[in-house]
Amino acid sequence: MTGVVIVSYRVPGLLEACLLSLRAARTADDLRVVVVDNASNDTSENIVRRAFPAAEFIGLTRNIGYGRANNVGIDRLRETCAPRSYLLLNPDTVVPGTAIERLHRTLAEFPTIGAVGPRLELKNGEIDPACRRGFPSPLTALFHLGGIARIAPRSRIAGRYRLTFLDERAVADVDSLVGACMLVRAEAMDAIAGFDESFFLYGEDLDLCWRIRTAGWRIVYDGRVDVMHHKRSSAARNPRSLIEFYRAMRLFYRKHYDATTPPLGRIAVEVAISSLIAIAALMPKLRNRLPGAAT
Repeated sequence: MTGVVIVSYRVPGLLEACLLSLRAARTADDLRVVVVDNASNDTSENIVRRAFPAAEFIGLTRNIGYGRANNVGIDRLRETCAPRSYLLLNPDTVVPGTAIERLHRTLAEFPTIGAVGPRLELKNGEIDPACRRGFPSPLTALFHLGGIARIAPRSRIAGRYRLTFLDERAVADVDSLVGACMLVRAEAMDAIAGFDESFFLYGEDLDLCWRIRTAGWRIVYDGRVDVMHHKRSSAARNPRSLIEFYRAMRLFYRKHYDATTPPLGRIAVEVAISSLIAIAALMPKLRNRLPGAAT
C-alpha cells in the first residue's frame, strides 16, 4: 500500500487533473489517497467527493501551512492503512501512467534509499530546477542569490544549489528533493516523525531531506522518470508566499547552520535575510503606489 498525500489550496481544476492522473496510474502497490485542503473555501471538496469517492478529503478550517497539513495526511494514512511508502504530491502535478511504478522500483532496488524523486517538467518542457538540490549553506546561497551560479552553471561549486552540473536524466544521490513529488519510505518517514511544522510554506522539504539523510538514509533523484509540474499555481494565490520564502530561509539557516557559522558570518546572514523580508513586505505597497496601479 502506498499512501498519497496531496495538500491543496485553491486550485480545484488542477487538483482534479492530478487525481485523474493518479486514477490512470499503473503501480505495483494499491494507492490510498488523502487530500488535505488548507481552507480553500472553493469547489475542491465537491470535486473530490463527487468524482473521486475513493479518495479521502480532509477539509481544514484554516490554512495551517504545507508541512503541518502534510503531517495531517501522513497521520491519517498511518492510522488507517499503515502504508509501506508515502507519495507526497502537489495538486499542480500530473503523474504519467508508469511514473509511480518506476519510482517504486528504484526505492525497492536499494533498501538504503529513504526518498526518491523524479525529474519535474515545467509547462515549457524545461526541468523544474527545484526537483534536485544541494542544501543552501551560506556560501551556496551566496552563489545562487548573487547570480554567480547563472554565470557558471557547470561549476560543482557555483552550481551546487540547483545542481546544474548534473545531467537531467541521471540517477544520482542528492541533498534534497522537492515536496511537489517525492516518494518516501515509511520507515524513513517514521524515523524523523514527519515534517517540521515550524516551516509554513517553503523550506519544509529541504528540512525533511536533511533529517532523512541525518538518520542514515539516501536521497535519490531519478531523472529517468518525468512528472509534469504547473509550478507556483497554489503559492501564487497566497500573498504571504514571498515573505514566507525568506522566513523559511532564515529558519533553515538558524536550525542547521547558525551554530557552525563564525559570529561575523551570522550577522551578515541575518542582516541579508532580514533585508529581503523587509523588501518583500514593502513590494505590494510600492506596487499600489505606481501610476496606473488602480486601473
